[in-house]
Amino acid sequence: MPLFPNYHRAPVTFVSAKNATWFDDKNQAYSDLSSGIGVYNVGANNPKVVSALTKQAEKMWHVPNLYLNPLQEQVAEKLGGDSYTVYFANSGAESNEAAIKLARLATGKSTIISFSNSFHGRTYAAMAATGQDSIHAGLPMLAGFEYAVFNDINSVKTLITDDIAAIMLELVQGEGGVIPAEPEFVKALVKLAHDNNILILIDEVQTGMGRTGTKFAFEHYNFEPDIFTSAKGLANGIPVGAMLAKNVLAPALAYGTHGSTFGGNPLVMASANVTLDVLDNLLPELQTKITILWKKLAEFNHLNVVTDVRGLGMMAGIALTIPVNEVVSDLLNEQIIVLSAGQNTLRLLPPLTIPTEQLLESLDKIKKYLSEK
Repeated sequence: MPLFPNYHRAPVTFVSAKNATWFDDKNQAYSDLSSGIGVYNVGANNPKVVSALTKQAEKMWHVPNLYLNPLQEQVAEKLGGDSYTVYFANSGAESNEAAIKLARLATGKSTIISFSNSFHGRTYAAMAATGQDSIHAGLPMLAGFEYAVFNDINSVKTLITDDIAAIMLELVQGEGGVIPAEPEFVKALVKLAHDNNILILIDEVQTGMGRTGTKFAFEHYNFEPDIFTSAKGLANGIPVGAMLAKNVLAPALAYGTHGSTFGGNPLVMASANVTLDVLDNLLPELQTKITILWKKLAEFNHLNVVTDVRGLGMMAGIALTIPVNEVVSDLLNEQIIVLSAGQNTLRLLPPLTIPTEQLLESLDKIKKYLSEK
């Protein structure tokens, strides 16, 4: 057995991709409504990203963080502007690890409140922050995490003590079932945190980089987090993560407190730099596509096997009464790539660049399939 059995791999081998279309080793074309689990936000093999990668690859791939790296500064400025200081990692889980560490260092407190059905990664602190028993199964968990009920402010209030460093949440729970935070809940949560000198830590690993229709999901909720994380679509398929914190918190991550051999290397930064430029040009026109998407998804509410349709922007969840894993498998056989989430939710994360005609055609096929169940 050459590989560990920790993944359930579908019996298909993809060999190339262009925007929202993937090709297998038999040259069959598949419509991608997954973005590689929220990674190809500006489309697979985006030509501008490919060009930036190629040019940088011919110069230098790796420079350790012992030396200046102007590309990091460029990307940091595009991500956080003048308000945030940035640390670069290699993944969303690593970014969340850094955020948890910073929250504790900056406040001198040890406890983080997160939420049931959340997902923050599979490294140890990120896993402990994740409010899912299935993720914790068979392993001792790190201390210092308490779990509230998502969208229930009273459940948060009961956990408040003098030792709470931060409240950590996704504004749309992705792995947990594509469940958006309610605006009134977020407003009350931010006030509660500020009144108690608690940091707000937002996990934007899946919701960021335009996924919800704005660069970051917190923009929909009209506040600025103290700390937030980004990954997945940040370099459009090249492994990267970022932890951003308000400038006042930056001194807490002092020399020697944290680091990464590969974090922010030139190849990754070249990709992220151009991806952010592409995204900035894309976002002003994205709302039209989002409107079309949700108009079509409204038709799914009438299907017998659908109990709910929810989400935000280009992030949708269709709650089903039939086994979602079978649906994902059957649709793959129909050359449509989709995802599952939560207990029984079909998750759609199409590339933001997917042609509208392709998007509608794929949704019609999914609707037809579900209507026959």
